[in-house]
Amino acid sequence: MRKRLYAVFFAALLLLPGCRQAPKQEDSALHILCTTYPLYLFTTDLTGGVEDVEVTLLVNSQTSCLHDYTLTVEDMKAIEGADVIVINGAGLEDFMADALAASDAAVIDCSEGIDLLPTLEHAGHDGHDHEEEYDPHYWMDPLWGLMVRNSLCSALEEYTGPISPHTDYQLPDPRELLGELSCPYLITFHDGFQYFADACSLTLLKAIEEEEGSTASAAEIKEIAALIEEYHIPAIFVEKNGSRATAEVIARETGCEIYELDMLMSGQETGFPAYLNALHANIETVREALQ
Repeated sequence: MRKRLYAVFFAALLLLPGCRQAPKQEDSALHILCTTYPLYLFTTDLTGGVEDVEVTLLVNSQTSCLHDYTLTVEDMKAIEGADVIVINGAGLEDFMADALAASDAAVIDCSEGIDLLPTLEHAGHDGHDHEEEYDPHYWMDPLWGLMVRNSLCSALEEYTGPISPHTDYQLPDPRELLGELSCPYLITFHDGFQYFADACSLTLLKAIEEEEGSTASAAEIKEIAALIEEYHIPAIFVEKNGSRATAEVIARETGCEIYELDMLMSGQETGFPAYLNALHANIETVREALQ
């Protein structure tokens, strides 16, 4: 409810004197707005050689997730000025549902055709029944990332005309790069690493999504400590922009190491190679931590 009220507030703010949004510029450029950094990398890669196309990124902040993201006035202006909006889908952009409904831009949902995994809660990890929900972090699997890029190419051509994408990219093979690990188990402090774990043939034993400045419950800390002991886990993983509070408590209690993984929520680079490099770095981090 709070997110919806914020969205309505900002929409109303733009109608006040002095805050009224300027009409779309009548130029020849096609304005494409990408909601997330991975989609921005895919889109800039595809449109790099296409004339009169401008690609911008909506959310590029140091945040570990978008669950509590609130649109700013600048975000609202970017949405209003877009001709095409490329969204992740699978519920990731719930924070901008009202703004999308009010926009006349074409929307490309990149989650279409993805074999989505249920959220950890829906999968029954917390012992409660939930309305069916899916994990939106599918880009963490390089195979799904390549599929999204290819399907996005076809979708964009409806607005940009023919695209001649570069096709000679070498996907990192997580299984080959990791080799035989002495510990094939993950404990993470972000709930979005399911796809990454699957791509690496690792078992995600536990994932906790905690807000910055908070810690998990005593029962959760005890559960994780027990898992570390039972499975002889040498390292646990936090998202690089996420909270480390609980991980540090557990590390002190168990002696395990803490490593950072990148959820690709922000960055300054463009193009598909930047995406592949980030995933490759994650794989190397896991290899170093668990071999």
